Amino acid sequence: MNLQKAFEINRGTWNKKVGIHAASDFYFLKAFKNGKTSLNVFELEALGDVSEKSLLHLQCHFGQDTLSWSRFGARCTGVDFSEEAIKLAQKLNDELLLDAKFVCCNVLDTSQHISETFDIVFTSYGTIGWLPDLKPWAQMIAERLKPGGLFYIVDFHPIAWMFDYTVSPPIMIYGYQQKEAIYEEYKGSYTENGKEIMISKEYGWNHGLSDVVNNLLKAGLTIECFKEYNASPYDVFPGLVKNKEAFFEMPAGLYPLLFEIKAVKK
Repeated sequence: MNLQKAFEINRGTWNKKVGIHAASDFYFLKAFKNGKTSLNVFELEALGDVSEKSLLHLQCHFGQDTLSWSRFGARCTGVDFSEEAIKLAQKLNDELLLDAKFVCCNVLDTSQHISETFDIVFTSYGTIGWLPDLKPWAQMIAERLKPGGLFYIVDFHPIAWMFDYTVSPPIMIYGYQQKEAIYEEYKGSYTENGKEIMISKEYGWNHGLSDVVNNLLKAGLTIECFKEYNASPYDVFPGLVKNKEAFFEMPAGLYPLLFEIKAVKK
């Protein structure tokens, strides 16, 4: 298939989503401006004290997590392919008097735009599903890490992406490691608040956990931690129930919703 065309369709959709997301309760922009962090317990516990560390945030959307890490003292650079997202990220950075930098490019082309190496490369929640091949992604991560640097990903579990959520109830129709692109066209976005009127047109790709792990290993990284979690901080899939920790999970915990990996460049 024509990957450039797929990327352009995705970019057009994400440009349209920026304004909708910024106005939604999901992104709580007013509270964020007043100091609330957008980071969750998983990434906060995994990365710990980031003060004075350089951090590259891949697929940063309009930069809330990037700016949250900046508030914790990291020297941050955020990357995203949406021009509208980067414009808003830069505006927020200036408004909040922070020192993050933002670069607009396809994440796979990051090394063509950024030559700096970092103590931490970070990515989270809904990222690798937009990439057709994880080999260049993993190679780019290794290129952008300093020796001894840490890569961290926390993302939705690949089992969750096997379902078609455009129908109710959702039906499992996609492969766990499906090579073919998945195209979906639907009304709205995941920040559902009754106001979305846009049509989302999206190409995605499913990657099993072995695909993620093996590509990181082949890029020369050493896996230090791998975990799966039944619960997610986000209520973004149909039929989830809130548990006693106020996270969301499948009824009876039928399958995990998140995974996380820490990998180090030796």
